[in-house]
Amino acid sequence: MSKAVLLVNLGSPNSPSVPDVRRYLREFLMDGRVLDVNWLVRFCIVHFAILPSRPKESAHAYQSIWTPQGSPLVVTSRSVQAKLQSQVSVPVELAMRYQNPSIEDAVTKLASRGVAEVLLIPLFPHYAMSSYETAVERVKEVAMRLAPTMRVRVQAPYYQDADYLTALVARASEYLNKDFDHLLFSFHGVPERQIRKSDVTGCHCLKTPNCCETPSPAHEFCYRAQCFATVRAFVERAGVPAAKHSVAFQSRLGRDPWLTPYTDRTIEALGQKGVRRLLVMCPAFVSDCLETIEEIGMRGRETFLQAGGTDFTLVPCLNEHPQWIEALKRMVERFLV
Repeated sequence: MSKAVLLVNLGSPNSPSVPDVRRYLREFLMDGRVLDVNWLVRFCIVHFAILPSRPKESAHAYQSIWTPQGSPLVVTSRSVQAKLQSQVSVPVELAMRYQNPSIEDAVTKLASRGVAEVLLIPLFPHYAMSSYETAVERVKEVAMRLAPTMRVRVQAPYYQDADYLTALVARASEYLNKDFDHLLFSFHGVPERQIRKSDVTGCHCLKTPNCCETPSPAHEFCYRAQCFATVRAFVERAGVPAAKHSVAFQSRLGRDPWLTPYTDRTIEALGQKGVRRLLVMCPAFVSDCLETIEEIGMRGRETFLQAGGTDFTLVPCLNEHPQWIEALKRMVERFLV
């Protein structure tokens, strides 16, 4: 039986031009797992409240991080694909949930090679309906349409997988070995309603005291609980004292309640209360992108320095780190057994 691997990340505009950014934002925000309201409300919000002004603002942000090779997210993901391909014996394809390289193209390539079974590795360590779930469901939908006999096996969220944690600690080690006052873990935020929707028990997430620390079947699909689990495992392995780290959530959109505390406000508060040397890690992202390079590395840095801080360091994402390639390789090896 012919096997293969498909890596899927979020995606990026094809260029930092306003029209390309508009197309990307339209596709992204019209996804019912990202903006999870009924279609008519979603259409009105996207087309009348967001798209008239947001593409120009976002295009400016993308222009600030764009490289001669293209989007950092796509460039890095392609490099990861190539390095993993050199380590495994089966074909490795790459796709983005939104825009290019497309899932349709990847599935078509795999089908043309006679692939009967594919391991889908979402490049999202934690389960969230707006990232992991939408990528998985889209690949299944496309595969059913373009290659109905192809079996899709899905890599489970690996937020506390030993290999992923080893890679995280290895990535951060050189920064942790330097003097720092505080380590902030910044995870991409999601609306609180999505946490509640993903609660298979219907009565645990954000409804019981210390819900993320209390064992529950809900944690299998709870993004918030999985983020905290990653942090607990990381600081234990890396030996980071409890008093020297905290967790926050970034990139909120709209007026509905999102997971708190918010990263931008936390960064400002840390500077105001005397933290001078701040490290920031973004474990929910395996590749540096707009949300890490621009939102944290540029705007977050400015916020911290204006609040009184003196040394702001963004720890790079896993990107092409050898331990991350090794973690992916081991996922593939388990698939091939």
